[in-house]
Amino acid sequence: MKTIIEPFKIKMVEPIKLTTPAKRETILRRAHFNVFQIPAEEVIIDLLTDSGTSAMSSEQWAGMLRGDESYAGARSWYRFEKVLRDLTGMPHILPTHQGRASERILFELIGGPGKVIPNNNHFDTTRANIEHSGAKAVDLVIDEGTQPRSRHPFKGNLDVSKLERLIHEVGAAHVPVCMITVTNNSGGGQPVSLANIREVSSLCRRHRIPLFLDACRFAENAYLIKQREPGQSQQSARAIAQEMFSLADGATISAKKDGLVNIGGVLLMRDDTLADRANNLLILTEGFVTYGGLAGRDLEAMAQGFIEVLDEHYLEYRLRSVAYLGEHLLAGGVQIVEPPGGHAIYIDAAAFSPHIPPEQFPGQAVVCGLYRRAGIRAVEIGSVMFGFCDPVTGEVKRPPMELVRLAIPRRVYTQSHIDYVVEATLEVFRRRHELRGLRIIEAPPSLRHFTAQFDEL
Repeated sequence: MKTIIEPFKIKMVEPIKLTTPAKRETILRRAHFNVFQIPAEEVIIDLLTDSGTSAMSSEQWAGMLRGDESYAGARSWYRFEKVLRDLTGMPHILPTHQGRASERILFELIGGPGKVIPNNNHFDTTRANIEHSGAKAVDLVIDEGTQPRSRHPFKGNLDVSKLERLIHEVGAAHVPVCMITVTNNSGGGQPVSLANIREVSSLCRRHRIPLFLDACRFAENAYLIKQREPGQSQQSARAIAQEMFSLADGATISAKKDGLVNIGGVLLMRDDTLADRANNLLILTEGFVTYGGLAGRDLEAMAQGFIEVLDEHYLEYRLRSVAYLGEHLLAGGVQIVEPPGGHAIYIDAAAFSPHIPPEQFPGQAVVCGLYRRAGIRAVEIGSVMFGFCDPVTGEVKRPPMELVRLAIPRRVYTQSHIDYVVEATLEVFRRRHELRGLRIIEAPPSLRHFTAQFDEL
């Protein structure tokens, strides 16, 4: 059959509160034009993030009822450990309450002043945790990864020649780890090829630099490899994922993405000495090593989620439903990051609203327009999230793309919801001349997109 259906049935529903444009205008102004500050019940379609917003399965809920809440050595921990070890092959598996906790532990141990940590593209909390340690985060995505219209199948790839130059410039001793984010969230949810991971892994091993994956969306990346990479179509998504992990020395994972849960994270390592130090820090700041700040029921839900996410019927539906949104926006004249990637569609905000210059945050203007028009909550990934003023030169640094991410929660919305998003986005696009730039009136020094306050110009 040509129609790809949701490979699940709906057993429980949650009502959506429908608001009026006038009410949303009041709410948006009260939130100082920052949709993070809008109560969720005032949102009709919530595409702010795919993190922790998944609908869990009946087997996950059953597992939560079986959860063993023993402080040490709970059976839920042993099930979780076995599932992760079978999938990743990593000897050291540390549970954490979410991905940024894994990042904090890792970079507290290996970061610090004078260190440089490359990636294809660091996402917000990864970059913030690196910089908080005193280290420098460097993005080395291939050139095609900064071109929205490029149809390169693996725009998330890390540029190996750029990485080699960086290592020679700063010295391998100053690069405590190299990372690859799969899929590349900051770059449009674009996948990384298996060939690229192999090449980066080989280079890192020659220089004795550990390679870590930011593997929040490893399953989506694996299935995109199966679809797009020559020679991989006959491999299972699980086998591809296992090979991805086999090429790495460790990984950070937010299970709130491809773990299909509402809370939870993982830190994976091969190095015994580093794992001992991480365990001590985990006990200090998260919890004992067999629960890591989570309840036993959370470990059960994660274990089941890491099994279910590699079901290829689910992955086919997941990626096709995201592509459906992207294709309809493109057909309506809205430029997106092409081709559609994994968890989200990224609107090219600079092309969407060319009358708004980068210093007036065109992405944030589009985000506000979507909420005003249709109660859709999206997120800016551009100069609000990643722009900053260099403290040494005073130069304002801006990211290469001004994007708006429409992140699709897993197993939550149906095709009619996505059709609504298409209709609303195209309506805002037709009236894009009405969008107004913004200025920041209050913001913290880091991760400002969460709490910044804006005023319209």
